[in-house]
Amino acid sequence: MGILPNCKFKDSGFDQQKPEPNRGSRLTRRILFVCVENAGRSQMAEAFARARGLTASSAGTMPAEKLNPVVVEAMKERGIALLGKPKMLTEQMIKEADLVVTMGCSVQQVCPRPLVREMEKKTVDWGIRDPKGKPIEEVRKIRDEIESKVMELLKLRQEACG
Repeated sequence: MGILPNCKFKDSGFDQQKPEPNRGSRLTRRILFVCVENAGRSQMAEAFARARGLTASSAGTMPAEKLNPVVVEAMKERGIALLGKPKMLTEQMIKEADLVVTMGCSVQQVCPRPLVREMEKKTVDWGIRDPKGKPIEEVRKIRDEIESKVMELLKLRQEACG
């Protein structure tokens, strides 16, 4: 159960995530952030969302063995510890999510077709650069972009709910 109340979204600016008539009230109660390795972008997005009180999770289509250490360091600078390890995307995760946010990494090209079909009606892509192999200065910029997008989601939810 998420903290987000049932409310209708106004024009969200995310064309791909316009609510269907019978599910608009659940649009961002449970957010799933997805990228290929689940070692950087999606982990940061999940952490920022959770830090703001949203119900969020993350996963990857081909998870890495461990989190990107530069990403862990960048998030530590914001007082957020990334713990655990990358997780494999499952059909159950997609079914339970009200909104699936892909991070700009062609998830649809590496996902099995049944998973893509399940995600299609509730997916938005953020087009975030991959922090893999980047220096801390670049990772900070990526981190800040992700934080800004999470704050935008939160603002849209607040506007829609009054």
